[in-house]
Amino acid sequence: MDFSLNDEQKMIIETVRRFIGEELAPLEDALEQAGTLDDVTARAIHCKAKALGLYAMNMPEALGGGGLSNLDRILCEEQFGHTSDMLIRRAFGNVYEPLLHCQGSQVERWLKPSIAGTRTGAICITEPGAGSDAAGIKTNARKNDKGWLLNGSKHFISDGEWSDFFLVSAKTGEKEISMFMVDKGLAGFTLGKDQKMMGLRGTPHLELFFDNVQLDEAALLGAQGQGFKLAMGALNVVRLAQVGARSVGKATHVCELMMDWAAERKQFDTRIGDFQMVQQMLADSVIEISAARWMVYQAAWMLDQGLEAREQIAMVKVHAAETLGRVVDRAVQVFGGMGFCKELPIERYYRDARIYRIFDGTSEIHRGVIAKSALKKGAALFDIHR
Repeated sequence: MDFSLNDEQKMIIETVRRFIGEELAPLEDALEQAGTLDDVTARAIHCKAKALGLYAMNMPEALGGGGLSNLDRILCEEQFGHTSDMLIRRAFGNVYEPLLHCQGSQVERWLKPSIAGTRTGAICITEPGAGSDAAGIKTNARKNDKGWLLNGSKHFISDGEWSDFFLVSAKTGEKEISMFMVDKGLAGFTLGKDQKMMGLRGTPHLELFFDNVQLDEAALLGAQGQGFKLAMGALNVVRLAQVGARSVGKATHVCELMMDWAAERKQFDTRIGDFQMVQQMLADSVIEISAARWMVYQAAWMLDQGLEAREQIAMVKVHAAETLGRVVDRAVQVFGGMGFCKELPIERYYRDARIYRIFDGTSEIHRGVIAKSALKKGAALFDIHR
């Protein structure tokens, strides 16, 4: 087993880390205060990231993307965790893997513009009555002589304001789900309110409503009935990259701040890092971050080997998200009153971290997946010698 990073991986990490430090970190406070990112700034960081080859890194190189392996992408996603969600979206893009199923005219209409960053898409699965139960959606599409007629609603759609098209899951039969590419501006397609969140300031989370929206034949992505598979495939990647790896990155960033504070802050003429209670919080954080990181890397490696990693990704989703929650909670405690004060970013990290245990499948749902697999596969799920 070789756990070392090669020179190319080190260069990618350094490039992303430098870009975040120089271009994105200075924007975080203003974004938090304003709750939005102006178009000029968004376009500027988009262009700068693209010039460095940092946009759509998960997409094939032949189509204009970065062509990174799963592991290399994860290394970048970990660094993305060191900054704010909205800045990540604008600078590095959020091009979803189901778009790779585009064929014919769909390639020029949706796929290539998304990779080039001239179009932005959002994935729409969640509904008021269907969160973790992605198969329980009510939105439906019925075939007609012009293509498809779409009806229903979605909510909590991240990047809804910025996106000009949407990947929408809809029932096309009693037990059949398909995925459609729906352009903003179609008759009957309306945007609802921005559902304000406790954290992730600057990232809009919209309601979407479809009232007899007429879609043409080309709007169907992949084959009819393939939508649930496409959605689950996309969510698996999101869970590993945007939840698992970014949780590790965020926890790492917060832990560094916590260690610096513990080394400098004094009480009773002693730096608080010398108090055993504080040392335990630091040690537990370092241990848990390290464990989460190697879980993320293993799952990414498995995907690169063509192996099934569903259970490993579920484990990552639970452990990395909950590690982030514990680390930021300890950071608030170590920072004391200043950790609860908006003058420092710790309270923002605390608010932002809470959603990681919920979105893309709650910890409880994933624990159920893991337990069922363990009962079925036995020790082979966690013992490499079986």
